[in-house]
Amino acid sequence: MTHSKNPDIPKVKMDNADDDNKELKIHQPLHEVLECHATSEGDVGSRILIVEDDVAILKCVQQYLTQNGYEVTAVSSAHEFYQHIFRESYAVVVLDVGLPDQNGLILAEYARKNTEMRIIIYSGHDTIDDQLAGHYAGADLYLVKPIDFRQLSASIAGLLSRMVEPAIPQHILAEQPPPPLPKQQEHWRLISRRWVLQSPQGNEIKLTNKELDFMIQLISNSNTVVPRFELLVKLGYLNNESGHHSLQSLVNRLRKKIEFHNTQSPIQTSYGIGYTFLDDITLE
Repeated sequence: MTHSKNPDIPKVKMDNADDDNKELKIHQPLHEVLECHATSEGDVGSRILIVEDDVAILKCVQQYLTQNGYEVTAVSSAHEFYQHIFRESYAVVVLDVGLPDQNGLILAEYARKNTEMRIIIYSGHDTIDDQLAGHYAGADLYLVKPIDFRQLSASIAGLLSRMVEPAIPQHILAEQPPPPLPKQQEHWRLISRRWVLQSPQGNEIKLTNKELDFMIQLISNSNTVVPRFELLVKLGYLNNESGHHSLQSLVNRLRKKIEFHNTQSPIQTSYGIGYTFLDDITLE
Protein backbone atom coordinates (compact mmCIF):
# COMPACT_ATOMS: atom_id res chain seq x y z
CA MET A 1 0.00 0.00 0.00
CA THR A 2 1.35 3.41 -1.03
CA HIS A 3 0.62 6.48 1.03
CA SER A 4 0.95 9.88 -0.55
CA LYS A 5 2.72 12.67 1.28
CA ASN A 6 1.47 16.20 1.46
CA PRO A 7 4.04 18.62 2.90
CA ASP A 8 1.51 21.44 2.83
CA ILE A 9 -0.71 19.92 5.53
CA PRO A 10 -0.32 22.15 8.62
CA LYS A 11 -0.19 21.07 12.20
CA VAL A 12 -3.66 20.94 13.70
CA LYS A 13 -4.05 21.18 17.45
CA MET A 14 -5.84 18.12 18.82
CA ASP A 15 -7.46 20.05 21.65
CA ASN A 16 -10.29 22.57 21.68
CA ALA A 17 -9.50 25.30 19.18
CA ASP A 18 -11.69 28.36 18.69
CA ASP A 19 -14.84 27.99 16.60
CA ASP A 20 -13.52 29.89 13.58
CA ASN A 21 -10.58 27.54 13.20
CA LYS A 22 -12.78 24.48 13.56
CA GLU A 23 -15.24 25.23 10.79
CA LEU A 24 -13.48 25.51 7.45
CA LYS A 25 -11.21 22.48 7.36
CA ILE A 26 -13.48 20.04 5.48
CA HIS A 27 -16.85 20.49 3.80
CA GLN A 28 -18.52 17.17 4.57
CA PRO A 29 -21.83 16.45 6.34
CA LEU A 30 -21.44 15.22 9.89
CA HIS A 31 -23.58 12.12 9.36
CA GLU A 32 -21.18 11.03 6.63
CA VAL A 33 -18.19 11.43 8.92
CA LEU A 34 -19.34 9.76 12.11
CA GLU A 35 -20.15 6.47 10.42
CA CYS A 36 -18.36 6.53 7.12
CA HIS A 37 -16.03 4.18 5.23
CA ALA A 38 -13.75 5.78 2.69
CA THR A 39 -14.04 2.83 0.30
CA SER A 40 -16.74 0.23 -0.13
CA GLU A 41 -14.27 -2.63 -0.14
CA GLY A 42 -10.90 -3.19 1.43
CA ASP A 43 -8.93 -5.62 3.47
CA VAL A 44 -8.59 -5.43 7.24
CA GLY A 45 -5.01 -4.20 6.85
CA SER A 46 -6.19 -0.76 5.72
CA ARG A 47 -9.10 -0.27 8.09
CA ILE A 48 -8.61 2.41 10.71
CA LEU A 49 -10.99 3.26 13.58
CA ILE A 50 -10.77 6.80 14.96
CA VAL A 51 -12.39 7.58 18.34
CA GLU A 52 -12.56 11.33 19.05
CA ASP A 53 -15.36 13.41 20.62
CA ASP A 54 -14.27 16.71 19.03
CA VAL A 55 -16.19 16.76 15.73
CA ALA A 56 -13.88 19.27 14.03
CA ILE A 57 -10.80 17.15 14.75
CA LEU A 58 -12.68 13.99 13.79
CA LYS A 59 -13.46 15.44 10.35
CA CYS A 60 -9.87 16.48 9.73
CA VAL A 61 -8.33 13.17 10.78
CA GLN A 62 -10.87 11.14 8.80
CA GLN A 63 -10.34 13.22 5.66
CA TYR A 64 -6.55 13.23 5.81
CA LEU A 65 -6.17 9.50 6.42
CA THR A 66 -8.72 8.72 3.70
CA GLN A 67 -6.66 10.78 1.26
CA ASN A 68 -3.67 8.68 2.26
CA GLY A 69 -5.40 5.47 1.20
CA TYR A 70 -6.91 4.17 4.41
CA GLU A 71 -10.48 3.00 4.94
CA VAL A 72 -11.52 5.10 7.92
CA THR A 73 -14.41 4.77 10.35
CA ALA A 74 -14.85 7.74 12.66
CA VAL A 75 -16.87 7.62 15.90
CA SER A 76 -17.25 10.02 18.80
CA SER A 77 -17.93 7.91 21.90
CA ALA A 78 -17.02 4.71 23.73
CA HIS A 79 -20.51 3.38 23.04
CA GLU A 80 -19.97 3.65 19.27
CA PHE A 81 -16.49 2.15 19.61
CA TYR A 82 -17.89 -1.05 21.14
CA GLN A 83 -20.65 -1.23 18.52
CA HIS A 84 -18.18 -1.02 15.64
CA ILE A 85 -15.55 -3.48 16.86
CA PHE A 86 -18.22 -6.14 17.34
CA ARG A 87 -19.44 -5.62 13.77
CA GLU A 88 -16.17 -5.28 11.86
CA SER A 89 -12.42 -5.85 12.08
CA TYR A 90 -9.88 -3.03 12.12
CA ALA A 91 -6.13 -2.99 11.84
CA VAL A 92 -5.49 0.10 13.98
CA VAL A 93 -7.55 2.11 16.44
CA VAL A 94 -6.63 5.72 17.24
CA LEU A 95 -8.04 6.67 20.66
CA ASP A 96 -8.48 10.00 22.34
CA VAL A 97 -8.23 9.66 26.13
CA GLY A 98 -10.85 12.26 27.06
CA LEU A 99 -14.10 10.74 25.80
CA PRO A 100 -17.47 11.84 27.24
CA ASP A 101 -18.74 8.43 28.37
CA GLN A 102 -15.61 6.41 29.22
CA ASN A 103 -11.89 7.01 29.58
CA GLY A 104 -9.91 6.09 26.46
CA LEU A 105 -7.48 4.06 28.58
CA ILE A 106 -10.30 1.64 29.41
CA LEU A 107 -11.01 1.25 25.69
CA ALA A 108 -7.33 0.61 25.01
CA GLU A 109 -7.15 -2.06 27.68
CA TYR A 110 -10.27 -3.75 26.33
CA ALA A 111 -8.96 -3.65 22.74
CA ARG A 112 -5.60 -5.12 23.80
CA LYS A 113 -7.21 -8.03 25.68
CA ASN A 114 -9.94 -8.84 23.18
CA THR A 115 -8.74 -7.90 19.69
CA GLU A 116 -5.64 -7.93 17.50
CA MET A 117 -5.86 -4.22 16.70
CA ARG A 118 -2.79 -2.03 17.02
CA ILE A 119 -3.50 0.86 19.37
CA ILE A 120 -2.47 4.52 19.15
CA ILE A 121 -3.40 6.84 22.01
CA TYR A 122 -3.19 10.59 21.65
CA SER A 123 -3.71 12.99 24.52
CA GLY A 124 -3.02 16.49 25.75
CA HIS A 125 -1.39 15.00 28.88
CA ASP A 126 2.33 14.74 28.29
CA THR A 127 3.84 13.68 31.61
CA ILE A 128 5.81 10.46 31.91
CA ASP A 129 3.15 9.05 34.26
CA ASP A 130 0.43 9.73 31.68
CA GLN A 131 2.45 8.08 28.91
CA LEU A 132 3.25 5.07 31.09
CA ALA A 133 -0.46 4.72 31.90
CA GLY A 134 -1.17 4.63 28.18
CA HIS A 135 1.40 1.92 27.54
CA TYR A 136 0.24 -0.11 30.55
CA ALA A 137 -3.29 0.07 29.10
CA GLY A 138 -1.97 -1.56 25.93
CA ALA A 139 -1.06 1.28 23.58
CA ASP A 140 1.56 0.58 20.93
CA LEU A 141 2.17 4.31 20.59
CA TYR A 142 1.35 7.33 22.75
CA LEU A 143 1.26 10.61 20.84
CA VAL A 144 0.99 14.00 22.52
CA LYS A 145 -1.24 16.84 21.27
CA PRO A 146 -0.90 18.96 19.21
CA ILE A 147 -0.03 16.41 16.56
CA ASP A 148 0.88 16.74 12.90
CA PHE A 149 -1.36 14.55 10.72
CA ARG A 150 1.69 13.40 8.79
CA GLN A 151 3.12 12.05 12.04
CA LEU A 152 -0.12 10.18 12.73
CA SER A 153 -0.18 8.71 9.21
CA ALA A 154 3.46 7.67 9.46
CA SER A 155 2.81 6.06 12.85
CA ILE A 156 -0.06 4.03 11.41
CA ALA A 157 2.07 2.96 8.44
CA GLY A 158 4.86 1.87 10.80
CA LEU A 159 2.50 -0.26 12.87
CA LEU A 160 0.95 -1.86 9.79
CA SER A 161 4.34 -2.72 8.36
CA ARG A 162 5.09 -4.80 11.45
CA MET A 163 1.84 -6.74 11.27
CA VAL A 164 2.54 -10.23 9.94
CA GLU A 165 -1.13 -11.15 9.51
CA PRO A 166 -4.38 -9.17 9.25
CA ALA A 167 -6.23 -8.54 12.45
CA ILE A 168 -8.37 -11.44 13.67
CA PRO A 169 -12.09 -10.56 13.61
CA GLN A 170 -13.01 -9.02 16.92
CA HIS A 171 -16.17 -11.06 17.45
CA ILE A 172 -14.00 -14.20 17.62
CA LEU A 173 -11.61 -12.79 20.19
CA ALA A 174 -14.02 -10.80 22.34
CA GLU A 175 -15.19 -13.45 24.78
CA GLN A 176 -16.15 -11.04 27.51
CA PRO A 177 -18.56 -8.10 27.34
CA PRO A 178 -17.17 -4.57 27.35
CA PRO A 179 -16.86 -2.85 30.72
CA PRO A 180 -20.08 -1.05 31.65
CA LEU A 181 -20.33 2.64 30.87
CA PRO A 182 -20.75 4.90 33.89
CA LYS A 183 -24.38 5.16 34.98
CA GLN A 184 -26.06 8.43 35.69
CA GLN A 185 -26.65 9.08 39.37
CA GLU A 186 -30.27 8.19 40.11
CA HIS A 187 -30.78 9.52 43.62
CA TRP A 188 -30.31 12.63 45.73
CA ARG A 189 -27.23 13.11 47.89
CA LEU A 190 -26.83 15.27 50.97
CA ILE A 191 -23.10 15.97 51.31
CA SER A 192 -23.06 17.35 54.85
CA ARG A 193 -19.33 18.13 55.03
CA ARG A 194 -19.77 20.53 52.10
CA TRP A 195 -23.28 21.74 52.99
CA VAL A 196 -24.49 20.63 49.55
CA LEU A 197 -27.68 18.95 48.33
CA GLN A 198 -26.97 17.23 44.99
CA SER A 199 -29.78 16.37 42.59
CA PRO A 200 -29.94 13.14 40.52
CA GLN A 201 -28.77 15.22 37.53
CA GLY A 202 -25.64 16.28 39.42
CA ASN A 203 -26.69 19.86 40.19
CA GLU A 204 -25.28 21.12 43.48
CA ILE A 205 -27.46 23.25 45.77
CA LYS A 206 -25.59 25.15 48.48
CA LEU A 207 -27.33 25.06 51.84
CA THR A 208 -27.34 27.34 54.85
CA ASN A 209 -26.78 25.92 58.32
CA LYS A 210 -30.54 25.83 59.04
CA GLU A 211 -31.32 24.26 55.64
CA LEU A 212 -28.73 21.55 56.24
CA ASP A 213 -30.20 20.78 59.68
CA PHE A 214 -33.68 20.69 58.15
CA MET A 215 -32.57 18.20 55.45
CA ILE A 216 -30.84 15.98 58.03
CA GLN A 217 -34.10 15.79 60.02
CA LEU A 218 -36.06 14.78 56.92
CA ILE A 219 -33.50 12.13 55.92
CA SER A 220 -33.42 10.70 59.43
CA ASN A 221 -37.13 10.01 59.05
CA SER A 222 -37.09 8.79 55.45
CA ASN A 223 -40.48 8.72 53.67
CA THR A 224 -42.33 9.61 56.86
CA VAL A 225 -43.81 12.93 57.88
CA VAL A 226 -41.61 14.86 60.30
CA PRO A 227 -43.90 16.90 62.61
CA ARG A 228 -43.60 20.68 62.51
CA PHE A 229 -43.20 20.82 66.28
CA GLU A 230 -40.22 18.46 66.15
CA LEU A 231 -38.61 20.54 63.39
CA LEU A 232 -39.14 23.76 65.36
CA VAL A 233 -37.31 22.25 68.33
CA LYS A 234 -34.43 20.79 66.28
CA LEU A 235 -33.92 24.04 64.35
CA GLY A 236 -34.10 26.27 67.42
CA TYR A 237 -37.32 28.08 66.46
CA LEU A 238 -39.98 29.06 69.02
CA ASN A 239 -43.33 27.27 68.88
CA ASN A 240 -45.25 30.43 68.06
CA GLU A 241 -46.39 32.37 65.00
CA SER A 242 -42.94 33.81 64.41
CA GLY A 243 -41.28 30.38 64.63
CA HIS A 244 -43.79 28.78 62.28
CA HIS A 245 -43.29 31.63 59.80
CA SER A 246 -39.49 31.17 59.94
CA LEU A 247 -39.82 27.43 59.25
CA GLN A 248 -42.18 28.04 56.33
CA SER A 249 -39.81 30.65 54.88
CA LEU A 250 -36.89 28.19 55.12
CA VAL A 251 -38.87 25.51 53.24
CA ASN A 252 -39.99 27.95 50.54
CA ARG A 253 -36.44 29.21 50.05
CA LEU A 254 -35.05 25.66 49.79
CA ARG A 255 -37.73 24.66 47.26
CA LYS A 256 -36.85 27.66 45.08
CA LYS A 257 -33.17 26.69 45.15
CA ILE A 258 -34.05 23.18 43.97
CA GLU A 259 -36.50 24.34 41.27
CA PHE A 260 -33.94 26.86 39.97
CA HIS A 261 -32.16 23.85 38.39
CA ASN A 262 -35.37 22.74 36.58
CA THR A 263 -35.82 19.95 39.11
CA GLN A 264 -39.10 19.30 40.90
CA SER A 265 -38.76 19.67 44.65
CA PRO A 266 -39.24 16.37 46.53
CA ILE A 267 -40.11 18.22 49.75
CA GLN A 268 -43.81 17.65 50.39
CA THR A 269 -45.95 19.53 52.88
CA SER A 270 -48.54 17.68 54.95
CA TYR A 271 -50.63 20.69 55.93
CA GLY A 272 -51.03 21.13 59.65
CA ILE A 273 -48.69 18.19 60.32
CA GLY A 274 -45.16 18.55 58.88
CA TYR A 275 -42.86 17.75 55.95
CA THR A 276 -41.60 14.71 54.00
CA PHE A 277 -38.73 14.13 51.54
CA LEU A 278 -40.26 11.82 48.93
CA ASP A 279 -37.29 10.69 46.79
CA ASP A 280 -34.38 8.36 47.54
CA ILE A 281 -31.49 10.20 49.17
CA THR A 282 -28.19 9.31 50.83
CA LEU A 283 -26.42 11.21 53.61
CA GLU A 284 -22.65 11.53 53.24
